[in-house]
Amino acid sequence: MNVARSPRRPLSLAILLSCSCFAKAQSPAIVLPGLTPEQTALCDPHKTCDHNLCDATTCIQTLADHQQMLDQLHISSLRPGPANHKDAHPPNLDESKANPWPNLPDPLILNNGRRVTTAKMWWQQRRPQIVEYFDREVYGRVPPHVPKVTWEVVSATRETQSDVPVTSKQLAGRVDNSSYPLITVNIRLSLIVPANASGPVPIILKFGSAPTPRPGAARAPVTPAWAQQILAKGWGYALLSTTSIQTENGAGLRSGIIGLVNHGQYRKPDGWGALRAWAWGADRAMDYFETDPSVDARQVGVEGHSRDGKAALVVMAYDRRYAIAYVSSSGTGGAKLLRRNFGEPIEDLAAEREYHWMAGNFLKYAGPLTPNDLPVDAHELIALCAPRPVFIGGGATTGSPNDAGADPPGSFLAAVAASPVYKLLGKKGLGVTTLPPIATPLIEGDIGFRQHTEGHTDLPNWPTFLAFASRYLRSPAPSPHVAP
Repeated sequence: MNVARSPRRPLSLAILLSCSCFAKAQSPAIVLPGLTPEQTALCDPHKTCDHNLCDATTCIQTLADHQQMLDQLHISSLRPGPANHKDAHPPNLDESKANPWPNLPDPLILNNGRRVTTAKMWWQQRRPQIVEYFDREVYGRVPPHVPKVTWEVVSATRETQSDVPVTSKQLAGRVDNSSYPLITVNIRLSLIVPANASGPVPIILKFGSAPTPRPGAARAPVTPAWAQQILAKGWGYALLSTTSIQTENGAGLRSGIIGLVNHGQYRKPDGWGALRAWAWGADRAMDYFETDPSVDARQVGVEGHSRDGKAALVVMAYDRRYAIAYVSSSGTGGAKLLRRNFGEPIEDLAAEREYHWMAGNFLKYAGPLTPNDLPVDAHELIALCAPRPVFIGGGATTGSPNDAGADPPGSFLAAVAASPVYKLLGKKGLGVTTLPPIATPLIEGDIGFRQHTEGHTDLPNWPTFLAFASRYLRSPAPSPHVAP
C-alpha cells in the first residue's frame, strides 16, 4: 500500500482531529449542567458540541447506550481516540507510518480459499460473503420487517432557481408506527426538477444532516453552487434529511427508525447503526422516485460529504438501483482503508461521539481487536458498487485548510484495491496505482478520484464529478415550450 507523493508536500503534525476530521481550537474547560467533569470530557472534549452532546440529557443517555453495548460485548475498555479523549496520542500524519497492516483481504478470494474467476462466482458466491461481513461487523443488519413508508407530497411549487424554471416538491415519508406508536418517524425529502424538461430527468440525491426546507419556510436567496451546476445540465436534484430518519447521536438509537423497529429498546451487537439507517432512508426515497414521472429512476445518483459521504457509499454498495455516486471526504467508515493509520483512526468511530454510525460489533476492533482483525475493508465496500461508477473526492492532506483527517490517499488506495472487481465485471477501475498530483482528475475509468486544495469540503470537486457523471447520465432534449 505504498502511495507515491511529492517531497514538496511535507506532512504537518500541527493539527488535531475533530469528530468530522479535525478539532477546533479548545476553549477553556467547561462543566455541562448535570454531568461530572469526567462525563463532560467524554461528551465534549474539544468543546465543539458536535452531535448535540453539550446537552446534558443527550450526553448522559449516549454514555449509557455506549456502555451497555460494551457490556453486551464483554469489553472493559477501548483504545482512546484523539477526537474523543484529550490524553490520547495525536493522530498520525506521517505517511511513513501510515500502513502498519499492508495486506488487505482479497475481494476475489472466497472464504474457502478459491479464487473468483467469473462474474457468476462474484454475484452468487463472493459478493454475498462480503455483504454478510459488513452487515455483521461494520454497519449492522437491517431488520427483516422494517415498517412500510408511505410518501406524501406536502407541497409542490413552481419557481426559478439560477434562471432555470423548476418544480419543487416537499415530501414526507410517513413510517407506519402502528407496532410502536410511542415513536414517530417522518422522512423529509425535497425534489427539484427542471419544469421545462421534455421527459423524466436524471437526479442526484444529496444527503444532508440539516433538515430540508419545510413548506412556507423562507428559502435561501441563492441556489447552492452544486445545485446550479446540476440544473445547468438539465438534471434535477433531491435533498434527504438524515436526521429525520435517525438522530445524530447515541442517545437517538432508541428513537428514529432504529428505535421504532426495536420498540425503544437497546440494539443488539449486529443491529444497524445510523449510517445503515440513513442508507435505508435513501432506499425508500428511491422507492418514491420510481413512482414520480418527472424522475428517470434508472439515472439516480447519490452524493454525500464527510459522515454523509460514508452514508452515500453505503447506499451505493447496498442498493443496486442507484446509478452513480459521489463520495466526498468520507474518511474512516467510508472509502478510506480501515487498516490505514492516518488521520481519523478507527478508535474515534468506536468512541462515544461516533459509535452510533456503526454496528455494535464494530467496537471490538478498537479493543481488544485491531483493524487488521476485520474480515473486510473499505476497498470491498467500493467493490460492492461494481460495475456502477463511483467518484471519490477529498482535499489535500497538507497546507491550510486541509483534509488530512479524512485521509483521501487512504481512499485512493481503497479504490486501487477495488479495481480488480471492476475488471472482472468488464469495467475499468481506477486505471492507475500511483497517487496523482493534487487537482489532477482521474475520470477515465469507472472509479473516479480527485483531490483539491480547499480543505474539508465537497464543493471544489463537483465540476469534476459532473463531468464524470456525464459519461453515464443523459437528460432528455429540452422542451420547445416555455413554462407559463
